[in-house]
Amino acid sequence: MTSLSSIASVRIRSLLCAACAALLLIASAAAQDTRPAILIVGDSVSAGYGLARGQGWVDLLARKLDAGGYAYRVVNASISGDTTAGGRARLPALLAQHQPAVVVIELGGNDALRGGKLASTRDNLDAMVKASQAAGARVLLVGMDMPSNYGPAYVREFRNLYTDVAKSRRVPLVASFFDGFGEDLTRFQSDRIHPTAEAQPLLLDNVWPKLAALLQRK
Repeated sequence: MTSLSSIASVRIRSLLCAACAALLLIASAAAQDTRPAILIVGDSVSAGYGLARGQGWVDLLARKLDAGGYAYRVVNASISGDTTAGGRARLPALLAQHQPAVVVIELGGNDALRGGKLASTRDNLDAMVKASQAAGARVLLVGMDMPSNYGPAYVREFRNLYTDVAKSRRVPLVASFFDGFGEDLTRFQSDRIHPTAEAQPLLLDNVWPKLAALLQRK
C-alpha cells in the first residue's frame, strides 16, 4: 500500500518538473525572439526610478510598439545614477550582445548634477553615437534641461551640447525630455528630479515622433 508521504513526494516532484519545464519554455521563447532590438541606454529616468514595475516610459513604449504593429523588442539597459562616462564604458558590450537596430541615448543629467565638465559630457555622447552608428544602428539622442537655478549660461551650454552632437553626427534629437511639463512640480516625485507615473506618457510623447521615424512596421 502506497504511503501518504510517498504520494506527496511524487506530487512535489511532478510540480517541480512542471515548474522547470515552464521556466525552460520562457527562456526558450526569449532566446528565439529574433525581432530587431531598440536599445535604451539611459539613467534613472529611463530605468523607472520610484515607479512600480511596468509604469516607466520604456514599458509604455514596448506596449505601444506591439499595439502599433512594430516588430521590435525593447532592451532597457538604463541604470540609475549612470553618467555619460558610464554609458560610454558599457556600450560596446551592449552593442555586441544585442546588435540593436536602434539605440536611444538618454544620458547627461547626472553629469551636470554632479558638476562634471560639459566638454567631457559632449565627448562621451559623441563617442556613444559614433560607436552605435559604426555597429549599424540608427541613433536617437535625448536631451535634458537643467533647472533655471543653475544660471542661464550653464543651462544654455548644457542644452547646446546635445544640439552640437546631433548635428555633428547627423542624428535626430529630442531637445528636451521634459518638454511641456518640466516646470510643473506636480509631475515629479518628492525629490523634484524623477517624473511620476502620471508623467511617463508625456515622456513617451516627447520621444515617439523622432523614434517612430527610425522604425519600420511589420
